[in-house]
Amino acid sequence: MRYVTYLGTDAYTNIATDTWILNNLHADEPIFALWQNNNAVIVGKNQNTFGEVNQEFIDQHQIEVVRRVTGGGAVYHDLGNLNFTLFVPLDSSANTDFKQFSEPVLKALHNLGIPAEATGRNDLVVNGKKISGVAQRYAKGYLMHHGTLLFDSNVDTMVRALNVADEKFISKAAKSVRSRVGMIKEAAPEGLTLQDFWEAVQYELTDHGRDSEILLTPEQKQEIIRLTADQFSTWDWNYGQSPNFNFKNHAKYDGGIIEVQVQVEGGVIQDINFTGDFLMLRDWRDIKDQFIGLPFEADQIRPVFEKNQDQQYFGTISVDELTQLFEA
Repeated sequence: MRYVTYLGTDAYTNIATDTWILNNLHADEPIFALWQNNNAVIVGKNQNTFGEVNQEFIDQHQIEVVRRVTGGGAVYHDLGNLNFTLFVPLDSSANTDFKQFSEPVLKALHNLGIPAEATGRNDLVVNGKKISGVAQRYAKGYLMHHGTLLFDSNVDTMVRALNVADEKFISKAAKSVRSRVGMIKEAAPEGLTLQDFWEAVQYELTDHGRDSEILLTPEQKQEIIRLTADQFSTWDWNYGQSPNFNFKNHAKYDGGIIEVQVQVEGGVIQDINFTGDFLMLRDWRDIKDQFIGLPFEADQIRPVFEKNQDQQYFGTISVDELTQLFEA
């Protein structure tokens, strides 16, 4: 595959670059990027940022907080972590499979002697420990599949930056994370540095160096910088403001955590919001208008989910499960 080089290690710019390429580059073949962020928490599109980060610690340590356009949960990035993004032309978003699009990265890891495998909703694991979480988004005929590769990240900072704010639980949380999360360095050939790892993954993904770089033009880079300034570095995008809702319900399913918030007046839906770490493929906001004006009754709301279920606006959460949110 050919590849794109991102503009640096600024998390706001890199998340903007992911989105700009998805919507604007229009490559006629699959391409990829490898990139790194400064210390940052990357929040899923549908998450409540205030509930995901330890804001006091974030402020004290100048950790960047950025909302991405894909679903899933909040993840911590630092320079011990290598990120990858694949951009794949697809005629339809139906039947997309996380494992299918993780295959090039898995192959690269295997060729390095690292016994990684795809498991669960969206994880890559080595020896039973998670080394990567991935998410996807489909737009304008392209699938963006991106994720983390934990090479040698700082687990203590990871735990403190996320939502464990009480110092009494920091040590316990760090031990718990270490029991579940692995570092690629521990399974890699002895002496392999992160830079070696980066170069080896790139070598594999470029068909042993045969495929060339796609160079972004100065104009394209300026568009990315503008997108960063106008959207991805703003408080409104990364934290956002939500209206008050008079109905809330949440549940945890195999497909993820989801909460619904509804403003109901006179028995009719006036506004609606879904949050959580569910792995959407398309943005549920594209169908938001279909809920507005409906009677607040589960049997009236269910047809919206049925009509749109193939588009995976709520990932693998089923119509029955979604409808149950409105029955409480």
